[in-house]
Amino acid sequence: MSGNDSSGGAAGKRPNELLASWFVRSGWSKGELARQVNRRARRLGAHHVSTDTSRVRRWLDGEQPREPIPRILSELFSERFGCVVSAEDLGLRACRRTASADGVDLPWTGPQTVEMIGEFSRSDLMLARRGFLGTSLVMAAGPALIEPMQRWLVPAPGGPDAAPPAADRGTRRTSRLSGPELELLEQTVVMFREWDAQCGGGLRRKAVVGQLHEVTDLLQDSHPEPVRRRLFRVTAELSELAGWMSYDIGLQPTAQKYFVLALHAAKEAGDRPLGSYVLSNMSRQMIHLGRPEDALELIHLAQYGGRAGATPRTQAMLYAMEARAYANLGKPDKCHRAVRMAEDAFSDAGRDDTDPGWITFFSEAELHAENAHSYRDLAYVAGRSPAYTSLAQPAMGKAVELFGRECGEDGGGHQRSYALNLTGMATVHLLQREPEQCAALAGQALEVAKRLRSERVNNRIRKTVAGAAREFGHVAEVAELTERLAGELPEGGEVALAV
Repeated sequence: MSGNDSSGGAAGKRPNELLASWFVRSGWSKGELARQVNRRARRLGAHHVSTDTSRVRRWLDGEQPREPIPRILSELFSERFGCVVSAEDLGLRACRRTASADGVDLPWTGPQTVEMIGEFSRSDLMLARRGFLGTSLVMAAGPALIEPMQRWLVPAPGGPDAAPPAADRGTRRTSRLSGPELELLEQTVVMFREWDAQCGGGLRRKAVVGQLHEVTDLLQDSHPEPVRRRLFRVTAELSELAGWMSYDIGLQPTAQKYFVLALHAAKEAGDRPLGSYVLSNMSRQMIHLGRPEDALELIHLAQYGGRAGATPRTQAMLYAMEARAYANLGKPDKCHRAVRMAEDAFSDAGRDDTDPGWITFFSEAELHAENAHSYRDLAYVAGRSPAYTSLAQPAMGKAVELFGRECGEDGGGHQRSYALNLTGMATVHLLQREPEQCAALAGQALEVAKRLRSERVNNRIRKTVAGAAREFGHVAEVAELTERLAGELPEGGEVALAV
């Protein structure tokens, strides 16, 4: 490696114990890690990077490399372990990035939000056609994620109703959007949500991204303030949905970027509850990626920022997500409290028609499902605790019953939620050492999954069946399902993470 790629001499250094720990667990040799760093650097265009085993040894001894090495190492270890491993987790000093197309610390201004969403959606559509979607993005975690999101709460300069600068007003086109056209855009978002629930994120994701790009073009025009707010709300919902669909098919960095942009658009719309919903999805993603501390920070930010104007149904959803975060942190008392708060808030839901469209998915079935998964997660964190498993079983059973009744045999309803909760119930039976019942429910989930395009569902089923096979591979039903899975749901896997 050239002399410009590392900083500091040998004097005064201490061994980097954090990097050493991750390195030992990876099973890589120093030479193998060096080769991977060089390959990744060439992909990034950093042709000056040319490392070797002696340089890796220096990093382990405490030498601090300059960018892009910390970024590359965090990408490689994240991919190796299937969770977010930041540069700080590796004991490295990552350079603070300025706002850019691949980061999350972005300017909180309307015109720049429109520009960033337009550029990112266009890039997404182009890269998707070429097959490179999501490979050049950075996955943020820890303070690098939480601190920029906290700025959501800071009032915009000049107040929420401030007009565009005079120079901007003079150059923007007059609104081309009629009232019926705006209503049609809002109805289109509802239709996209229904498709996502029924079919998974892989079927219509590009259509959502394309519609998002078109809406940002409309935001280049000058609109009356109420119309501008509604357009930004549509933009926020489409960006959130693009993020959700990306999350569902395993494009985690892409998903996070859309969520961040959706939060910016929700701020421009002046819609705090919608912003809290976006943050709840970011929290769910962090739980999925093994970062419950970040998940809890995000959900508390959502609760604090969105409490004004949030309906009981929205409050119930936020409490349920808080319970999930506490469960994954192994804090049963706080998890129980959040579950009770979710149930209490939900008891007041549906008494009026004030719920926005994006929260109507949070039904009684979803409430049972979230609480069941909280108790199931607690059971795993507590070493397969029978007590928490017994709490998960009736709630998961109720969720399966309600989703099954909703979906029926016509392929409608929340098919993905049905598949996820069938799989969740299978894991409960696995915790109870009931392999036959586990296999039966996982088999039902497999039938539903074949009608979906959801890598998240597929991976849940694969992991559940693999867990059953490790413990009960000798049981006929488990062996049969394992063989069936290999033929009907071949391994796909999520797109690798970058940090």
